[in-house]
Amino acid sequence: MILQARGLRKEFDGFVAVGNVDLDVQEGSLHAMIGPNGAGKTTLFNMLTGHLAPTRGTITFAGRDITHLPAHTRCMQGIVRSFQRTHIFPRLTVFENVQAAVLSRRGQRFTMFRPARGLYRDEVYAILEEVGLSERADELGGLLSHGDQKRLELGIVLALAPRILLLDEPTAGMAPREKFATMELITRIVRERGLTLFFTEHDMDVVFTNADRITVLHQGRVIADGAPADIRADQDVQRVYFGDSEWLWKSLRSTPSTG
Repeated sequence: MILQARGLRKEFDGFVAVGNVDLDVQEGSLHAMIGPNGAGKTTLFNMLTGHLAPTRGTITFAGRDITHLPAHTRCMQGIVRSFQRTHIFPRLTVFENVQAAVLSRRGQRFTMFRPARGLYRDEVYAILEEVGLSERADELGGLLSHGDQKRLELGIVLALAPRILLLDEPTAGMAPREKFATMELITRIVRERGLTLFFTEHDMDVVFTNADRITVLHQGRVIADGAPADIRADQDVQRVYFGDSEWLWKSLRSTPSTG
């Protein structure tokens, strides 16, 4: 397993947001985490990536205990995430956004004494080619469409040389066709690079089409974990979502198995 959590718990003034979660993410997998709003998905993401300290429990990455490591150290070790809201530099060009991430990874900065435009040019353009933005390299990031800003964010993430990508709702705010195109791009890059993907998503069509393993979180606790076919047939999942989200229940029943 590349990423594991054992007994992971987070409390806020007595409120248990995540309660004693055990999680195993297998290297090379496309692992989804689903659950209704308030289930604790983002809180769990924040603990795994070092943006939030757990109340108790342990996190290991590639066999090493990272429970108390800060976010930037985890990032340098290969744990890289995106957020629900797009994080780019809107006043920098597409090229400069990705180049800044490359420079950060390599421990370099822009300086007035050394022109930055030519630094790691080939590497930056190779990443832009991967995400389909090489022809828009000179455009300002803030002028891109929402979908293309998500592609740019993916390019920034790739520039940090990840071993595992943690993507928090990577298709949020997209039209159905754009969602599937984005996930097709992400999964292709993940497979070509030999990476691991752990992502949250509300669109069950996206989840069941792309994930090879699914963890279901409800009220801060894991209620099911397994292959898509197992999750679809799980009675606890059916009971929770039939009562709370009829649309999700219908998706679980109707989405064809890809396993």
